[in-house]
Amino acid sequence: MPILIYFANIIDWINEKIGNATAWLTAILVILICTDVVFRYFFKTTAAWIIELEWHIFAIIFLLGGGYAFKHNRHVRVDLYYTNFSEREKAWINLLGSLLLLIPWCIVAIVYSTKYAYLSYTIRESSSDPGGLPALYLLKFIIVFGFILLLMQGISIIFRNIITLSKHK
Repeated sequence: MPILIYFANIIDWINEKIGNATAWLTAILVILICTDVVFRYFFKTTAAWIIELEWHIFAIIFLLGGGYAFKHNRHVRVDLYYTNFSEREKAWINLLGSLLLLIPWCIVAIVYSTKYAYLSYTIRESSSDPGGLPALYLLKFIIVFGFILLLMQGISIIFRNIITLSKHK
């Protein structure tokens, strides 16, 4: 069991660091949006690249923050019954949910988003808007990375639930 704890701690540390760094993007996004609003309403001007940068940053926050949110149990869950379950029952639900739903979905998402990002890279995809951002494929590789972080956190959760279940034998 110590090896499971060791790897779970490494995964948790990675998602914690990336989550904390990603949180700073939220402040940057707020400043960017406020600046864009001021320019749009007071100076009647904006640029395509600014609007695209806003949704690119939002996508990065969402994608890179997924593993962090899962680590801190901030993901969407139907808690109608879950909150009344014992620690052992919760561990079983988390373990089975991760093994049967989360891990397969992450693998499918990683495989298909990798193909999607690679195709974008091969054609050097950029914004279709005049004045838009170049290198759109970078954002598409963030999709892959975000799902890898979520998969890793799922593995950490599996390890921790195995440890929880082994304590309750």
